[in-house]
Amino acid sequence: MANGINGIDCMSAPASKPAGGSPSQVSKNDEENEQSDDDKDDEEAADDIGNTTAAKKKKKKRKPKKKKPAADATGKQSSPPRIPVASFFPSGQYPTGEEVEYRNENAFRTTSEEKRHLDRMNDDFLTEYRHGAEVHRQVRQWAQKNIKPGQSLTEIAEGIEDGVRALTGHQGLEEGDNIKGGMGFPTGLSLNHCAAHFTPNAGNKTILQKEDVMKVDFGVHLNGRIVDSAFTMAFDPVYDNLLAAVKDATNAGVREAGIDVRMSDIGAAIQEAMESYEVEIGGQSLPVKCIRNLNGHDIIQYSIHGRKSVPIVKGGDQTKMEEGETFAIETFGSTGKGYVRDDMEISHYAKKADAPNVPLRVSSARTLLSSINKNFGTLPFCRRYLDRLGHEKYLLGLNNLVSSGIVEAYPPLCDVKGSYTAQFEHTILLRPTVKEVISRGDDY
Repeated sequence: MANGINGIDCMSAPASKPAGGSPSQVSKNDEENEQSDDDKDDEEAADDIGNTTAAKKKKKKRKPKKKKPAADATGKQSSPPRIPVASFFPSGQYPTGEEVEYRNENAFRTTSEEKRHLDRMNDDFLTEYRHGAEVHRQVRQWAQKNIKPGQSLTEIAEGIEDGVRALTGHQGLEEGDNIKGGMGFPTGLSLNHCAAHFTPNAGNKTILQKEDVMKVDFGVHLNGRIVDSAFTMAFDPVYDNLLAAVKDATNAGVREAGIDVRMSDIGAAIQEAMESYEVEIGGQSLPVKCIRNLNGHDIIQYSIHGRKSVPIVKGGDQTKMEEGETFAIETFGSTGKGYVRDDMEISHYAKKADAPNVPLRVSSARTLLSSINKNFGTLPFCRRYLDRLGHEKYLLGLNNLVSSGIVEAYPPLCDVKGSYTAQFEHTILLRPTVKEVISRGDDY
């Protein structure tokens, strides 16, 4: 969601000495002039030696300019990730996601010349999405290897976000830079019964424990093309079946999704996969339930939640997916009630795309809105991002923007305490010729 300052050393030339005396002094005494000429010769010789020494002292060695990190000869990313992904792909051709051919009545699309032509017209769109997806893969693979119990949630979140900003080449500190690329939305690190929308605010001291189940949900964007993908981490094998259930359900949703497919059919496939699992915790066998009031969604440019929802339980929604749309297929499983409510301190916010133009009487709200427009637009942000931009004492203004209907607040979503929840998510592109699972990687 750094500028170096180049200093210039200005070295002035030594001031010149007067060339001899005034005319009245010259006419006074020729002998004095001859003596003064001899003295002057000695002084000038001394000056020459002095100036040479001074010049040597003043002549400083130029420090070599710091080079931007570049891909090394092995083609490997640094740890932590700091080399821009573009360095690995100088041609601008980024890895293609998993391509899946359409089935049944849409099978013709794979070989249709008309559809291939439409596909080629989407070149910039695909480049931006594939670039973002590669950033997501490289950052999350580093995170999976390096996140350990004992770390603070703030340390984990900032590690992921620093990686995304470095790899996209957008630090987000200059005005408007975050709108060009960087974090698509704040890093969600929701623990145990909390399923979504939690990221630590400033001062949060929460430490990851070995018995925790943590959902890691973060977005990467370039030019507003948001790659939305999530995974779950657990450090105790007792939770393996919970994670397996949700991963299986997400893959079932990805398989079922496609052009002209009804949302109700996708939800039914997800639920069937998810609820075929059980998990044993504390000697008790618990069914894995779909969290029925959480959904996947379509993604439009600069807006993480579009106009369509993808249910994760069977229902009667006859809405169809259409050619050219982008969807986040995400599923959530729980050992609790399978239903979430708002809970805990709010951290996630986003300006509404259809925000009303209303007068703001709180001056801090006006200042904050101007900054949100310039730095985030309609991309989600969190309080830590406002802190990073140097905002102070902004809560009154932020709450005023929420109550005025300009900014939407997204509270953490939690099942009953004592339960455990898991999440997996992929972004898919419904291209004219094939379905591309843009965020697919070797990990999930």
